[in-house]
Amino acid sequence: MKLIIAIIQPHQLESVKNELSAVDVFRLTILDCQGFGRQKGKTELYGDDSSLADLRRKVQLQIAVNEEFVEPTISAIVKAGRTGDHGEIGDGKIFVVPLDDCVRIRTGERGSDAI
Repeated sequence: MKLIIAIIQPHQLESVKNELSAVDVFRLTILDCQGFGRQKGKTELYGDDSSLADLRRKVQLQIAVNEEFVEPTISAIVKAGRTGDHGEIGDGKIFVVPLDDCVRIRTGERGSDAI
């Protein structure tokens, strides 16, 4: 089992959800978040002054999957989350983390059965 954490552009969310559905990934958690990477924030105008707003709005997806869904999930996120054919700085990141256990609260099922 793995936990896939993807940080993507908010405007790519619907496309990513559609691609995930196409590879039979239907369970995910979506969080609004802020951060910056290589693009180092953005410049915004406030009245006559321009200043650097160092945090950019992003969306974080958390998806727990069994091993056979890891690569299809990653491929779907990359396909739908990339800007244009080659992507752009700020398109996001995907982290794949080992998942020791999962427990379904309703039934008490554990492990891959609970996912």
